[in-house]
Amino acid sequence: MNPEPGEFTSMLTPAETTALHAAGRPRKWERGATVMTEGDVSDWVLLLTEGRVKCSSHTSSGTEVVLAIRGPGALIGEMSAIDGSPRSTTVTTLEPIAGIVVQDFTGYLREHGRVAVLLMQLVTAKLRDSDRKRIEYGAFDTTGRVATRLIELAERYGEKTTTGVRVALPLSQDELAGWTGASREAVSKALRSLRDRGLIETGRRRVVIHDLEGLRKRAR
Repeated sequence: MNPEPGEFTSMLTPAETTALHAAGRPRKWERGATVMTEGDVSDWVLLLTEGRVKCSSHTSSGTEVVLAIRGPGALIGEMSAIDGSPRSTTVTTLEPIAGIVVQDFTGYLREHGRVAVLLMQLVTAKLRDSDRKRIEYGAFDTTGRVATRLIELAERYGEKTTTGVRVALPLSQDELAGWTGASREAVSKALRSLRDRGLIETGRRRVVIHDLEGLRKRAR
């Protein structure tokens, strides 16, 4: 499967990608499997080649906060591999996935200096995205945040249909709530509001966006 635009391997040359694959071993996980656990101490990274995962953390009350959705081409677990600190998130599969497990990632970086610079750029981009989401939480209401996340899903995973854009990602309302920083009830109300406006249609783990531009306006 081709890497998603902006993910780690989309930035590498074919030779760099081949060398990274050679440094690891292939592995697969089923849907709903835990790939990495917050707080664990380990130094391997996962190069995701098929499927999608969610990266999440839990509050002291047990509420799940979804920090990111990652797809093919993503590098998972690089922070712990570099600084040796415990895992900062739990990584769970949203669908069956395949990837390359690389134990000596720092050794690979020492041999590929250009990739080390690209990794710094990628980490910086993630920090900027985190800052942007914090601003959203303070500036947008729940419906605006839900609309923003649906737009992101449509742009990354959207499939055009005769009625609009179908988001081809098995994301539950609980997971969407964790990603928007709201309760499940608040997200359900926001989705109902967007449906009533004719902007979207929802089903079990399915969203069809009928009016993407209208959704963008509501997200502002």
